[in-house]
Amino acid sequence: LIYLNKTCYNGLYRVNRRGQFNVPLGRYRHPAILQAERLRAASKALQHVRLVAQDFRTIGRTAQAGDFWYFDPPYHPLSSTSSFTGYTAASFAEGDQRDLARMFTTLSQKGCLCMLSNSDTPLILRLYKRFRIERVQAVRAIHANARHRGAISEVVIRNY
Repeated sequence: LIYLNKTCYNGLYRVNRRGQFNVPLGRYRHPAILQAERLRAASKALQHVRLVAQDFRTIGRTAQAGDFWYFDPPYHPLSSTSSFTGYTAASFAEGDQRDLARMFTTLSQKGCLCMLSNSDTPLILRLYKRFRIERVQAVRAIHANARHRGAISEVVIRNY
């Protein structure tokens, strides 16, 4: 994944409906594929951490009080023309956003520490209105037209 992140168009990871990776190569003369010092530092920091990438609907069953959960779902579309949610073979629709909000609430009730990032949209604000919502400006580098790249408002949502 590090190789794909460092050599594909703007570091994007995406698959088609058949689950096949479909991002073109970027135009990098000398991509910094391996930054050994950073990789060793990350390895050291994560020695006693369990990282899991799995459907949130099933992984949430293993939750225990005190666990930390970070969710970085496909972001809710800002408009009907910016509706890309196809990072995986199964897209992430509004119903999935609602299911994730329910899981966030369930984990909170179990005593887990939860954090989530998403688009700053009315739906997301409504789904998480009981939690701490902080607006942040995030720079977007992925757009076919470079003039449309720039800062955009996103939200970081926490239950602590």
